[in-house]
Amino acid sequence: MNKKIRELQSIRSKKCITIIMTSHRTKPDYLNDGLRLKNHIKEVEKRLYNDLDKKEAQKLIDRVHELANSIDHSQNIESLILFVNENIAEIMRLPIKVNDRVVIDETFATRDLIRALHKEVQYYILVLSQDNTRLIEASNDKSVREVGGDFPFKNNYVVERTAQSVASKETNILLEYFNQTDKKVNEVRKNNPLPVFICGLEENCNQYMKVVDRKETILPIQLNKNMINSPVHSIVEESWEELREYIVQRNNERKEELRKAVSENKFLSDTNEIWQAIHEGRVQTLFVERGLFQPAILTDDKQIQYVSEDRRNDTGIIDDIYDEMIEINMDYGGDVIFLPKGELQKFNGFGAITRY
Repeated sequence: MNKKIRELQSIRSKKCITIIMTSHRTKPDYLNDGLRLKNHIKEVEKRLYNDLDKKEAQKLIDRVHELANSIDHSQNIESLILFVNENIAEIMRLPIKVNDRVVIDETFATRDLIRALHKEVQYYILVLSQDNTRLIEASNDKSVREVGGDFPFKNNYVVERTAQSVASKETNILLEYFNQTDKKVNEVRKNNPLPVFICGLEENCNQYMKVVDRKETILPIQLNKNMINSPVHSIVEESWEELREYIVQRNNERKEELRKAVSENKFLSDTNEIWQAIHEGRVQTLFVERGLFQPAILTDDKQIQYVSEDRRNDTGIIDDIYDEMIEINMDYGGDVIFLPKGELQKFNGFGAITRY
């Protein structure tokens, strides 16, 4: 789980403002993203002035405007999310399409961030060679960014070409370079612990794996090709072709868990039963169809009652009850799987595997 998402999920305050909007990578489209953001901010202003006294509302509105003015829209990708309350003002860019919306609640709306981690395959590509190493963050077949800082990381270890410079010495120096590379990769992963896909010649990949500190973070397939000087889009596209089949197999395994749970009577599909089971710590995995959102209220006896979409922004309404359950279940150590639309049709798009 992305460290930043976990931090945002833990925040509770009187007014947490989340602006979720579609954005664009290229001209001329991204030139209009700033105007579209201003329109969302107008909605924020209207709702805050209705809910708070003018001074309190203005303070939050000023924070939203300050954050919006700091955004360089030329760096946009598929979506842009703003998080603002009295203490926090942050943005995140996601490589997925989103439904534009403004959420003002006691917590931030993190559903789209979770969906980004589970609907799309988020990973790093370590482009490996004996002389240089690059690190790219990717989502499916799209690049998110090429990591800077310590990367590209060049091999500055020098082997003296003398009679004493035998192959074993060269190998040891290469291993030390790969060892230092691995440490720098793990530094990047501290803030966003995604799995790592290696792109490089097989002989280099094999040597690298000898010095990896956390082998469980390295994906079990590789692209056996030297692409150290290739453009980012080519590296990501070819890496994704190798990853695609592995991902399909992994998703099929998770679907098999679902089928097995149904046959063993360890599957729940009633929303209120799932809600209760989550709070009892009994839910292992939630299965949610992509694109499923549902506003709701909690009645006095703690029962979930769905409400219509036009009431989503009313006071006391939970913007998305599925998002709420996902977050609570993760607090209990559970996880979530997003399935294509229609695959949970007989369960109304939502279900849970219980631990017992």
